Amino acid sequence: MEFGITFKGDISPERTIALCKQAEAAGFDYVWFFDSHVLWPECYTTMAVCMRETERLRYGPCVTNPGVRDWTVAASTFAQLNRLSGNRYDLGVGRGDSSRRVLGKKPLNLQTMVEFSRACVDLAAGKKVEVDEREVELVWSNSPMPAWFAAYGPKALACAGEHADGLILQLADPWLVKWFSKQALEAGEKAGRDMSRFRIMSAAPVWVGDLEKGRAQTKWFPAMVGNHVADLVEKYGKDGGGDVPERLVQYIEGRKGYDYKHHADKNADHLDFISSDIIDSFSILGDPAAHIHKLEELKRAGVTQFNIYLMCEEEERIVAEYGDHVLPHFR
Repeated sequence: MEFGITFKGDISPERTIALCKQAEAAGFDYVWFFDSHVLWPECYTTMAVCMRETERLRYGPCVTNPGVRDWTVAASTFAQLNRLSGNRYDLGVGRGDSSRRVLGKKPLNLQTMVEFSRACVDLAAGKKVEVDEREVELVWSNSPMPAWFAAYGPKALACAGEHADGLILQLADPWLVKWFSKQALEAGEKAGRDMSRFRIMSAAPVWVGDLEKGRAQTKWFPAMVGNHVADLVEKYGKDGGGDVPERLVQYIEGRKGYDYKHHADKNADHLDFISSDIIDSFSILGDPAAHIHKLEELKRAGVTQFNIYLMCEEEERIVAEYGDHVLPHFR
C-alpha cells in the first residue's frame, strides 16, 4: 500500500517544504494539495518548490477542476511540473467543489471533467488536442501523467472506471470504500479496460493518540464529506436502497448547511450533526495498532493508497508516528 499526505494550503511554504522532506524520509510516497485558490494560496507554486527539495515523492492536486483556469494554461502548468520533477506528477480531477462554490458557481458536469482530464493528459504527452475548436500542441512536452478522478455518485464512479487511472474517495470506511470502488471497477470492466492496475485512494484525516481529542480534531471531515453525500442523496433518492446505502442517508439527516469560508476547518460552526460513530468510521483514530488494523481493512477492501489529510494540527508528530509505527508494517 502506498501512503500520501495532503495539505490544504494554510501553513507557510517553509513548513510545508519541511514536512515534505520529513515525509519522504519517513517513507511516504505522495504529497497532494487542495486546489482552492481563493480560500488558500495557489498550490502549484508551492508544489514546484517542494518538488525541488525532494527526490522521490510524487505530487498532485487533490483535486483540481475544469472550471477555474483556461485549459491550455492548466495543461501547461501540469506538464511543466511533471518535467520539473522528473515525471513525478499525478493529476487529480473533480467537478469543482470549494474552488467554484466559494465564487458562487456550481460544479461542472461529468463530461466536461472527462474532457478536461483527457486534454491535459494528452497535451502533457505531446499530443495535438482540440481546445475551443482550435488544435493545440505543447511541442516542448512529452511525458506521461496519470489521472485520478474524485467521485461518489454512480455516474461519476462509472466515469472514473472508464477513463481514469485511479479513484479518489474521501473517507476511510472500509465498507463504503468497497461499495464505491466496486462501481468504478465494474464500469471499467464493462468498457473493456484492464482494471488490474486501477488504483483506489482512501483519503481521510488521522489522529494518533487520545480518542476523544482525535474526534475533536477530525470532526470537520465528515461535515466536508457531507456536502458530496447530500448531493448524492438529493439526486439518487432518500429511500436507502439501490444507489444510496442507508448508512449514508442517516448520516446527513441533521445537516443544516455548510459554510465554504470555513471549508476543512475544525472550528467551523456547521459540525453539530456529526456523531462520534461517524467520526470513527470516516477517519482513523487511536493508537498505532488501531491505525494498522483499519488500514488492513482498507487494503482488503481494495485500497492501494491511503492519503492522510494533514490538517488536524501536530502535523510533524503525525508524520513521525506513521513513519515510525505504521508504514513499516506495510513495507
